[in-house]
Amino acid sequence: MACASSCRPLFLSSPFPSSSSPSSCSLTIPFLFCLSPINPSSKPIITTLTANSGSFPVLSVGGGCDGGNNNNNDDGPFGSDSWRWNDDSSSSSSHSSPFLLFLSSLLACSSHSQLSSALARTNGETEEDDVVWEVRGSKWTKLIPDFSDDAFVVSNGISNLTKLLSLSTLWGQCRDLVMRLLLPEGFPDSVTSDYLDYSLWRGVQGVASQVSGVLATQALLYAVGLGKGAIPTAAAINWVLKDGIGYLSKIMLSKYGRHFDVNPKGWRLFADLLENAAFGLEILTPSFPHLFVLIGAIAGAGRSAATLIQAATRSCFYAGFAAQRNFAEVIAKGEAQGMISKSIGIGLGIALANCIGSSTSFALASFGVVTWIHMYCNLKSYQSIQLRTLNPYRASLVFSEYLLSGQAPSIKEVNAEEPLFPAIPFLNLLSANRERSVVLSSEANQAASEIELRLQLGSKLSDIVSNKEDVLALFNLYKDEGYILTEQEGKFCVMLKESCSPQDMLKSLFQVNYLYWLERNAGIESRGASNDCRQGGRLQISLEYVQREFNHVKIDSESVGWVTDGLIARPLPNRIRPVYATV
Repeated sequence: MACASSCRPLFLSSPFPSSSSPSSCSLTIPFLFCLSPINPSSKPIITTLTANSGSFPVLSVGGGCDGGNNNNNDDGPFGSDSWRWNDDSSSSSSHSSPFLLFLSSLLACSSHSQLSSALARTNGETEEDDVVWEVRGSKWTKLIPDFSDDAFVVSNGISNLTKLLSLSTLWGQCRDLVMRLLLPEGFPDSVTSDYLDYSLWRGVQGVASQVSGVLATQALLYAVGLGKGAIPTAAAINWVLKDGIGYLSKIMLSKYGRHFDVNPKGWRLFADLLENAAFGLEILTPSFPHLFVLIGAIAGAGRSAATLIQAATRSCFYAGFAAQRNFAEVIAKGEAQGMISKSIGIGLGIALANCIGSSTSFALASFGVVTWIHMYCNLKSYQSIQLRTLNPYRASLVFSEYLLSGQAPSIKEVNAEEPLFPAIPFLNLLSANRERSVVLSSEANQAASEIELRLQLGSKLSDIVSNKEDVLALFNLYKDEGYILTEQEGKFCVMLKESCSPQDMLKSLFQVNYLYWLERNAGIESRGASNDCRQGGRLQISLEYVQREFNHVKIDSESVGWVTDGLIARPLPNRIRPVYATV
């Protein structure tokens, strides 16, 4: 027959029993039938293949190995071209050859309908029982078994070209591509809940920053006369001098790097202000071309300092975002997001610069609007960050609330209450009228603000204690601690031993908070170091309480997400080494 000249796979119910025993019941299992061109001298061979549904026979036509010798036996009404089973057990099997030929021809012509029905039946049977889900971040993919390949395939994997090219499918593929390029693997589960808000606000501020940069660069070029036929060499020399002097600020500022991670939000906002001030100076250069090098150097110094602070504080934010310790990927995706913002900003800046031309007044007006957008987005992005480490202000909020209510406050509540500049009360007055937290008490906020101003980490022993009796009393009380705490002139003075660790500093701050509580709520005032160290003195009472409760407050704080492995602070460099006489 014509349709027998091609080889195509077929699925059908096997006519053979699953067991060699005659009494076995026939089972419906997948049966693969392959048709090949008929060779008059060939005999069909039965081969058994094993799949996940069990062993099933495969009928292969052509290519027999017996040389085609039929020993002059009767080949039946179909002559020498008939098919026979290669079975030596009985000669009676040759009577089934006409039936097999008819069956194979019929099956070959109806292969398409058989295949479709078998696939539909397979999908229908596995819809409920054999479904496997592949999870990749927030994406769930349904898999079903494919018995022909002994593997799992994507559900509805056979789809037409119209479905593949549909608008919704293309939109989904583009969305997945953008998420893979710009967001960490496993988003949103691989990062914290505040990561997306921060990234969106940072994206807008990146656009605004680049617009300001383009405007400033254009103004600088006009100032050196590139638009009026100035000599390129002179412009290059001025440019090198401007940048070279500006780089010195980065070198000088690098020694203050340990300050940036204590209050990274405030420092980052200060860096943004510094950067915008530098852009503003550069835009003014066309009005004062004879002061190009001086103005350019001052502006370059500001931009270099801003770049240093931004790089130093960025790591603090990214470390907090990496919920699965995937720091490198979070940083890489952040850089990719930054490139997108910069590309958009450069395009908008070029378009705006073409409209402004060489007009300094228009440039300043446009710069003012863009700067407002830039700073507002920066402020919102920093307010969305939820830092999980403990600096003196956040630790005081946590400890004060624990002392008042017996439980540690959440990360979101504490970050919402922390000012950007805790050490500068004047700058914090701008946010004094905002809605107060319903969880954190006003007493806790007041305590944190006062302790921030009264705390002095790394005090010098000779400046705090003036007599031998106080020294011996303090050394004896704190002999098992990594710090020595006392109060002088309203200051909480913490003297750090050489062996003091960040954990010891966190413990000392907990004692400071308890001392403040004794002062405000119990009315126990300081009566001198030696008296406070005696039994019943405020230092002795507070230290005993801290030794008993410090582990409890750590466990409670960790249960709500705080990182309590130490205090993030910038203590003074003074250290002491007590020497105790052996008896």
